[in-house]
Parts: sequence; structure tokens; C-alpha cells
Amino acid sequence: MTEPASRKGDVQSQWARVRGRLREECGDAAYRAWLKSMTLYGVDAGRVRIGVPTRFLRDWVSQHYSDRIRALWNDEDDAIAAVEILVTGRTAAQPIEAEPVAAAGDGVEAGATAAAEEKDVSAPLDPRFTFENFVVGKPNELAHAAARRVSEAQVGVRSGGSPQLPFNPLFLYGGVGLGKTHLMHAIAWHIRTRAPHRKVIYLSAEKFMFQFVRAIRFKDTMAFKEQFRSVDVLMIDDVQFIGGRDATQEEFFHTFNALVDQNRQIVISADKSPSDLEGIEERVKSRLGWGLVADIHPTTYELRLGILQAKAETTQLPVPGKVLEFLAHKITSNVRELEGALHRISAHTQLTGGTVTLEGAQEVLHDLLRANDRRVTIDEIQKRVAEHYNIRLADMHSARRARAVARPRQVAMYLCKQLTPRSLPEIGRKFGGRDHTTVMHAVRKIEELKAADTTLAEDIELLRRMLEN
Repeated sequence: MTEPASRKGDVQSQWARVRGRLREECGDAAYRAWLKSMTLYGVDAGRVRIGVPTRFLRDWVSQHYSDRIRALWNDEDDAIAAVEILVTGRTAAQPIEAEPVAAAGDGVEAGATAAAEEKDVSAPLDPRFTFENFVVGKPNELAHAAARRVSEAQVGVRSGGSPQLPFNPLFLYGGVGLGKTHLMHAIAWHIRTRAPHRKVIYLSAEKFMFQFVRAIRFKDTMAFKEQFRSVDVLMIDDVQFIGGRDATQEEFFHTFNALVDQNRQIVISADKSPSDLEGIEERVKSRLGWGLVADIHPTTYELRLGILQAKAETTQLPVPGKVLEFLAHKITSNVRELEGALHRISAHTQLTGGTVTLEGAQEVLHDLLRANDRRVTIDEIQKRVAEHYNIRLADMHSARRARAVARPRQVAMYLCKQLTPRSLPEIGRKFGGRDHTTVMHAVRKIEELKAADTTLAEDIELLRRMLEN
């Protein structure tokens, strides 16, 4: 109900005095941040209706200022019994006082422009990074299971509903190229496709910091707060990059608390565990460790081979198993480099019109392989051979004589003799203190078997290439 014209002037005067006293009590900074955008929409039957532009601002003003506004109105009109804070929209009634959100010179136009440009700050999602394309192995099974649980908790929740969160936040950490970003994208894809009513924001910590600094520059921090504190799921990648950024950490801390208080899901990734992050305040580290902290370990040979096999199936080019095994053994740094190597081989073969061979792969990847070059050691040989034959590394030093253990041990001794400058007694000592004659026997035996067993000969050649290159 719009105020009668006879009272309109009185109400405007009262509202102006209330605002003036609020500004005196709160100070200019707090007034500009929280109260300046208020608009009076009506006074009727002892109820004051005040409009603000966002839900977040409505909740904040209602919680922190509504009682004081009512008391100040009572000083102006003792019939006022309640103050109602509304979220104003294009269909709202006309306000009694059409005061602009901010006065001239306060950067309103620039701030409005910034808010419009920042309407969707979420980073684009890579269509390849889904749960269906994620290869699960021992090093990443916990992180994968946790990511699945988080995404499923959001699916099936009605608009406006609140899911039962399994853990909050979910903190994923591990080295470069191990799958953190893949899992983050997979969570976002799963929620967006199966629960499109859920509001999800995914972005890097650097972009979060950029948006915050931009909001400060354009004096539009309220729009920033509303945007990040009204989501259902907030996902921030590589949070280590806010280390040493005090103002950004302060805002992140308050955003984190606000979302947790509203039972909203937070997913964070970093290269280290929360306690090991450098330049991060202790209170922020404490918050990051509240939920589930899941480590993604370096890949094993089996996981690398599985990833390569999955990627090879998506190409139109047949890649021999020996080539995939060679890559899985040789490139151990991270999954990105591993996939990059396979793409280079495939592209080169398609351009030249040939077929994929082990020798061709070595030629194409000579620079990558050379970058990983290092002196071959007995320990390295033992580890590679044990992985290849799927036996324990401890079996290289044990007294077990079962053929499934003894033959790989002889292969390892043979390769030590071929690839290292170590003497036979030195090699023997590294294999559980064995005599040099045992090493001599192993070398002769493998040389005989190689001539008669092509499979063994291929295995040894593959191992030699992996160790030498």
C-alpha cells in the first residue's frame, strides 16, 4: 500500500533522519557497505517495509540492523511495531523514496558495470573431465569415492532444499597432473547435468582473488559477497595461490564460514595438505581441515597403464600394448605428461601415414625421454623388474626359490650386469648378500633362455629400453 500524499513528506523526513542516525552510529564504512542501498517501500499499520537489492543483503540487514532500525523509527513514530526487509525486484512496488544506491562519485556506474560483467564467474568445464573418463586406482580411489559422494548428495535435492552433506569441506590435494582438477570438473558436471537447479561455481583461487580485488576497485564488494555466498556448491581449485594474500584470505575465511553455516557444500584443491600450505593463516588452515582431506598419491605402473589404455581406446589409431607398457614404465612424473606423450605419438603417426612402433615412439619422444634420463642403478633395475613381473621388491633380496620369484630375480641380475658398471660381488651383495657365482649363473641362464624363449627376450628388451632411455 502506497502512502497517502499527505503523509509522504513526513515519512520521507522520518526516513532521512533514521538513515542519518544509522550512519552516525555505524560509521561511514559500515554504512556504505551494508545500509546505503536500502530503499523505503512503505509504512502501513505499524510496519515499515524496506527494500534491499539482494538476498544476502536482506539476511545481513535483518540479522544485524533490523532491531536498531525499528528502535530509531520508534523515536520518530511510536506506532511502529515491526520492520520488514524485502528483496526488491523489477516487479516490486514503487518506492516512496527513489534514492539512488549511492551518491555521485561513489563509483556506482563502474560498480554496476563490473557486477554485470561478473554475472557468471564460474570457469568453463572441460567436457573430457567426467567421472566416466576418470581411471580409478589405488592412488586415487579415496579421492574419487569422496568426489562421487559429494556430487550425489546434491542430486535429487529440490530447489531451495538442503542436502545432507557427507563431509564439508572436501579437500583434495596432490602433485601436479594427478587428477585433482579432473575430479573437480567431474563433480560440477555431475551436479549441473543431473540437478540443474543447484547453483555451482567452479573457479581457480587466482580468479577468486582477481574477482575480489576487482570488486574492491569498483566499490562493489556487496555484489561479490552475494554472488559467492548464495551458491549451493563453491569449488576453488589450487587454493595455495592465495598464500600471503591477507585481504583475499580474510574474504575467503568469511565466505567459507557463511557457506558452512548455511549447509552449502565447499570443495577445495591444493598441492599440499591444509597443515602444509605456506602463507596461509592458521585459522584458514583449520577451516580447510574440518571435513575430509583426501590425498591423491603418485601414480603406480598399473594405474598409468590403465590410463593409457583408456586414452588409446578414444583414438582411431591402434597402439601396440608394448608401446603403452613402455610409456607407463618410462613416464612417471604425472598423468598430463603421460597423455601428452601418447598424443604426440598418435599425431606423428597420422601425419606420416605409418604405424605405431616402439622404435618410432622412442624417436618421437626423444626429447621427453632425454629429460628423464638418469644413471641406471641396481635399485632402479630391481624396482622395474619387480613391477614388470608383479612381485614384491623384497623378493629380490629374499631366499625364496620358487620359479615365479627366482626367474625375475635372475633377469634383474642379468640387467645389472649389462647396464651397470658394478662388479659381480657388488651385484650379489645387493641381492640379499648372494655370492658372485650366483650372479654368474643367473647371467648365463638368462642368455640361454633368451635364445629359446622369444617372450622372455621381448620382456628383457622392453626393460632394457625403459632403463636405458
